[in-house]
Amino acid sequence: MSQTASEKIRWTTADLQLFPENGNRYEIIDGDLLITRAPSWQHQVVCGRIFAALDAGSVSTGLGRGAIAPGVIFSDADNVIPDVVWASNARLDKLLDPAGHLTGAPELIVEVLSPGKENQLRDKEAKLKLYSSRGVQEYWLVDCLLQEIQVYRRETVRLVLVATWLNRDRISSPLLPGFSCAVAPLFA
Repeated sequence: MSQTASEKIRWTTADLQLFPENGNRYEIIDGDLLITRAPSWQHQVVCGRIFAALDAGSVSTGLGRGAIAPGVIFSDADNVIPDVVWASNARLDKLLDPAGHLTGAPELIVEVLSPGKENQLRDKEAKLKLYSSRGVQEYWLVDCLLQEIQVYRRETVRLVLVATWLNRDRISSPLLPGFSCAVAPLFA
C-alpha cells in the first residue's frame, strides 16, 4: 500500500530527542527529517576560522555574538543546525529561550557545503528557502572545493544572491559595520 501526501510522516522537534547521539546531525525542515554524518575535518576547520573572524569582529565592535553549530528551533517542524550564526545583541536577547536555544532567525547564517549532491541541495535550496522565509538577513554558502563564498542578502521578502567572494576578496557586510576579513586564510 502506498503512502499518500496526507499520510506523510511529519517529524517534530520532540522526535529529535529520541535519536541516539552517534555523531549524526538530525535536522527537520518542513516536517522532513534530514540526517547527515558528522562533518569532515576541513569542514570544521573552515567553520572555526569563519567563527573566529566573526568573533574577533564582534569583540572589537561589541555589536553581537556568533556561535558554531547552534540549534535553531524556528518551529516544531523546522529545527536546524547551521554551521555558524551571528546575531546582534539586541536580537539575541529575544531569540534565546530559557534553556539557551535559538528560537528564531539570527541576522547571519553560514553553511559550509559538505560533499555530495544531496548535502549541497539541502543547503542551496531547502535551507535557503527556510532561512529566507524565517527572516534571516544574510546567508553565506561556503564552498571549500571552489574556495568561494556565495552571499545572499534579504531584499524585501527573500534572500537573493548579491555577491560571490573569491580567494582574493575580503568579506564585509552591512550587518557588521567595520568588519572585514580576507577570504584566502579561511581556506588555508
